[in-house]
Amino acid sequence: MVILKTIPRILSPELLYVLARMGHGDELVLADANFPSASVCKHGPELVRADGHGIPPLLSAVMTLLPLDTYVPQAVTLMDLVPSDKARGLGTPVWDEYSKILNSADRHAGGKKVDIEMVERFAFYERAKKAFAVVATGETALYGNIILKKGVI
Repeated sequence: MVILKTIPRILSPELLYVLARMGHGDELVLADANFPSASVCKHGPELVRADGHGIPPLLSAVMTLLPLDTYVPQAVTLMDLVPSDKARGLGTPVWDEYSKILNSADRHAGGKKVDIEMVERFAFYERAKKAFAVVATGETALYGNIILKKGVI
């Protein structure tokens, strides 16, 4: 548990250390409970455990400390639905939560709407293998995975 002024308590010391070491352009994956975090991290990224935590509260806390990259068209990436899930109209209400968090005026420089990139499932896995770190969460929402690209302060 972290007990420091203005540091959200949901951010573990390990996750704070990862955020502090990330540089401009490095990517952080917040992975849902179904994501193959351990196997993806065999290929390079650090694995940070945040079991029992949902992604929305973690995303909210991370966004108090992590600037998004403003030098790329999209600094946020979501895993797109597979064709069969699109065909049956599967809903992804967690994406609306993410948008609200990302676009809140006090968390995003300039108040500009955050543009989100959608990436095919297996391309998302490959991109995650190149991330700085993967945070394995207890998020149960389908398609809850999100990648954040760090910007500059």
